[in-house]
Amino acid sequence: MTKKQKKVLWRIIIAAVLLIILHFLPVKGMALFGLYLIPYLVIGYDILRKAALGILHGEVFDENFLMAVATIGAMALAVYEELRGGEGEFVEGVAVMLFYQIGELFQAVAVGKSRKNITALMDIRPDYANVEGENGELEQVDPDDVEIGTVIVVQPGEKVPIDGVVVEGSSTLNTSALTGESVPRSVKEGEEIISGCVNLSGLLKIQTTKEFGESTVSKILDLVENSSMKKSRSENFISKFAKYYTPTVCYGALALAILPPIVLLVMGRPADFPTWIIRALTFLVISCPCALVISIPLSFFGGIGGASACGILVKGSNYLEAMAQTKYVVFDKTGTLTRGTFEVTKIEPSEEFCRKAGVAGEVAKKRLLEYAAYVEGYSNHPISKSLKEAYVKTLLEDGTAEKEAMFRTGNPLQLSRVTEAEEISGHGVKAMVDGVQVCAGNVKLMKSLGLAYEENVGLGTVVHVAVNGAYAGFVLISDVIKDGAKEAIASLKAAGVKKAVMLTGDNKDVAENVAKTLGVDEVQSELLPGDKVEAVEALLAAKGQKENLAFVGDGINDAPVLSRADVGIAMGALGSDAAIEAADIVLMDDDPRKIALTMKIARKCLRIVYENIVFALAVKGICLILGAFGIANMWMAIFADVGVMVLAVLNAVRCLKVKA
Repeated sequence: MTKKQKKVLWRIIIAAVLLIILHFLPVKGMALFGLYLIPYLVIGYDILRKAALGILHGEVFDENFLMAVATIGAMALAVYEELRGGEGEFVEGVAVMLFYQIGELFQAVAVGKSRKNITALMDIRPDYANVEGENGELEQVDPDDVEIGTVIVVQPGEKVPIDGVVVEGSSTLNTSALTGESVPRSVKEGEEIISGCVNLSGLLKIQTTKEFGESTVSKILDLVENSSMKKSRSENFISKFAKYYTPTVCYGALALAILPPIVLLVMGRPADFPTWIIRALTFLVISCPCALVISIPLSFFGGIGGASACGILVKGSNYLEAMAQTKYVVFDKTGTLTRGTFEVTKIEPSEEFCRKAGVAGEVAKKRLLEYAAYVEGYSNHPISKSLKEAYVKTLLEDGTAEKEAMFRTGNPLQLSRVTEAEEISGHGVKAMVDGVQVCAGNVKLMKSLGLAYEENVGLGTVVHVAVNGAYAGFVLISDVIKDGAKEAIASLKAAGVKKAVMLTGDNKDVAENVAKTLGVDEVQSELLPGDKVEAVEALLAAKGQKENLAFVGDGINDAPVLSRADVGIAMGALGSDAAIEAADIVLMDDDPRKIALTMKIARKCLRIVYENIVFALAVKGICLILGAFGIANMWMAIFADVGVMVLAVLNAVRCLKVKA
C-alpha cells in the first residue's frame, strides 16, 4: 500500500469511528449537523475539491460531481428535517462518501497490485555501466554515454546494462524479469548477452553491440510504458458510454426532483418536494458509473500485468482483445518453430573449384566454408551465424595463438577482407572476398546466375556457393525443432484455432518435413518476404469477419507481415529489432507454447470484462427503477454504487492470476 493509500485508509478509519461515536451521542438539531460535518469533511474534502475544480474547468459531469451533489443534497435534506422539528438522517450523506472512498481505495490497491507485475520490469533499468579506466580501476558511467564496441564490466549481482558479446568470463544469468522463467541461463565467451539480465556468479567483460537506447532493456521499457495508450474496443465503448451516460442521469435526476412535484401541484395534490429530492439524490448515487469506468480498464490492465509476469509483453489492451478472437495462427519457421541454431552437417566442394584452387579433401572443404562464412560475414541471419560458427571452429582446431586470440576478442572474422557486400532479398548474398567475387545463397540465386548446381543433396538448408562466376559447391545446414513447438501447435488447436499455417523461405522438402513433424495444417515454402505478405493477405481475405489472424515471426523479413496481421507476435529474446518493433505482442523467452497461454489470458480477461459490464448494468438498471419509484433507499443506492464497484474490482483482479 502506498503512502497516499495509507493516508486514505486512516481517513476512512477516523470517519468510521466518528460515525459510531456520533450514533450514540444524545445530541440533536443543528449541533448534531455540526458534529456530522467533521467526519463528512474528513472523508470527503478531496471529492468536494475535485468536483469544484471540475466545474471551474468545464468538466462537470464525473463521479466526483455525482458524489458531491448526492451527499451535499442528503445533508441539506437532513438539515431541512431538523428545522421542521423532525429527525434528519445525517448519517446517510456521510455514509455515501465513506463507502465511496472505501470503493476507491479497493480500486487503487487493485491497480497497484496489477501494476506491480508491470513496474517490476522497471527494476531492470540499469543505473550505470562499468568501464575500465587507464589504471585498471572501474568507473561508473551513464549507459547512454557508452559507445558501440566499448568493453564494459558486469560484476556478480549487477544488471547487464547494454546488449553485447561476452569477450571474457563465464557466468549464470537471472533472466526472470525478461522471460518470466526462474531457471538461470549460462553464458560464456563468444556468446551474445542481452541487457536486463542479472549476473549471478562470475565477472563478465562484454563488448557492446548496441547503444543503450537501442538495447533490449530500453525496448522493453518503451513497450511497457506505451501499452496503456492503445485501448481495446470495450474500453473505448465504456469511455464514450460514460461521456453521454453521466450528464444524461444528472438531467434525469433533476427531472425526477422537479417534474413529479409540478405534476402533483397541477393535479391539486401536495408537491412533497423533499420526497422527490431524496429519490433524485438516490437516483444520482445509484447511477454513478464507477463500476464500469474503473473495472473495465482494470481488467485489461490486470491481464497485461499477468501476461508480463509470464514473459509476455502486450503493447496494448486492444491486442489482448484481438488475441481472444484469434482463429488462425501463421508461423515463420526459422527461429520461431525451430531453434534457428543451424549446424553445418555437410560441405561438398565441386571438382571445378578444387581444380582451380589447387586444393582437395579437407583443405578444399575449409576453403569453401571460409568463402561462405566471409561472404555472409555482415549478416545476422541464423544460417549466416552457423556458417561463421563452423568456420571459427576450424580456426580453433588449427590451434594457432593468433587465431584463438581473434576468437577470444569476439572478432573471429577479419571483415576488412570483404568489400562490396550486397544482400539479394530472398536469394542470398554476394561480395568480394580478397578480391574474389563470391556468391552464396539458395537455388534461386544459382538460377539467376545461370549456373548448374547440385540437386537432392540431403534434408536441410542448402547454401550454394559460386566463386568468380563458377559453381564452387554447397554447404548443407540442418536446423533443430524447438522444444515445445509440437506441444504449442497442439495447444492452439485445443484452444479452438482453426488452422495453423507455416510460411518459410526454406526449400520444400525441409519445410514439409518440419510441418509434418509438428502437425501444422498448411505449409508454404520457398517464399520471398513479399510472398509471405501475399500469403497472409489471402488468409485474411478467407477468414470470417469476427475471426482474427496472428502471425508469429522473429526475422527482419517478418516485419511487414507482423504489421499486416491482426495480431503480430515476435520472438523477443533472439528476434530482430525490426520484428519486435513491428509486433503487437512479444514473447521474451521465444517459447511458442506461450502463444496458447496468451490466448488463454486474453479470453479470461475478456470474459471478466463482459461479466462486469452485464453485472454492473443489470444491478444499476434495476436499482434505478426502484429508486425512481421510491422503493430503493439511500442504503440500497450505496450498494448499487460502491458495492457493485467493489465486486467488479475484485472480479477484475482475477485477471492477474495466470495458470500456465
